[in-house]
Amino acid sequence: MRASPTYNDVVAAEKRLDGFATQTPLLTSPLLNERCGGRIFLKAENLQRTGSFKFRGAMNAITALMEEGKDLRSTGVLACSSGNHAQGIAEAARLRGVKATIIMPHDAPAIKVMRTRRSGADVIFYDRACEDRDVITAENTARLKAELIHPYNHPLVIAGQGTSGLEAANVFEEQGLVPDRVLACTGGGGLSAGIGLVIKEHFPKALFHTVEPIGFDDYKRSLIAGEVLENEKTIGSVCDAILTPSPGGISFSILKDYADEGLTISDEEALSAVAFAFHELKTVVEPGGAAALAALLSGKVDVAGQTILAVLSGGNIDQDMLMRALSEA
Repeated sequence: MRASPTYNDVVAAEKRLDGFATQTPLLTSPLLNERCGGRIFLKAENLQRTGSFKFRGAMNAITALMEEGKDLRSTGVLACSSGNHAQGIAEAARLRGVKATIIMPHDAPAIKVMRTRRSGADVIFYDRACEDRDVITAENTARLKAELIHPYNHPLVIAGQGTSGLEAANVFEEQGLVPDRVLACTGGGGLSAGIGLVIKEHFPKALFHTVEPIGFDDYKRSLIAGEVLENEKTIGSVCDAILTPSPGGISFSILKDYADEGLTISDEEALSAVAFAFHELKTVVEPGGAAALAALLSGKVDVAGQTILAVLSGGNIDQDMLMRALSEA
């Protein structure tokens, strides 16, 4: 079994991604600073290749496996995803000349399905309300004899996602800044764990918060309990990108003794953050990708006088959902 990733694995991933992943900017807004009472920096992973941070982990995993001698051009790769990991794997596989198959829920946003197929991947749908994604994934992995690349419970994926935090940390250090808190949109925890490895190395005194939708706060509850707990349901929030059955075992092992209080946001707060990003930051973010921003705007944690790093983790939003966010806000 592959070992849990370390900070050095994130550094190695950054080298693999050079020339492929976009070095995304840190966005600032005087209005956001005024609203929150602190100095806020937003890592804009919605501007990443394929529209989310997921490309980082996908590209690192496929590249590293091929470096290790895996003949992925013969076996192909398989992943399960509601859309962002799907697009990341599909595009990374295309760039490496590898066939990709993606297990997606039938209610995945149409734009994510379209872009996954556009990169050449085959899509197999399932009903996440009544079918077990893990069972379907295992059946198709065996049938296709493909290399499974899990969306968040995979060391190479976690290391790749951590490069977003490494880029931000380098900018902070260049500017002589130290974050007091870091907020990350959290589903299974791949992004949070990867960034956590970096923040613990560079800014060990910074507080780290996972951010999840209300009713899907498996990470928050698991951190409190000290063990992995599951959600009672897997559908029912606009934040589709961060709805997972439970925390990944690998990410939880990284964050269980490091992460601070988990935060939760409502659908209304997520949509309001989408609208704020559109109107004030002039950028498009999906509800799940706006969770950390929503936590700041809704005052889930007091950041007055503090320097904050938060992640905008994705921008793959359907037109109807964007219009809903703009109209409701």
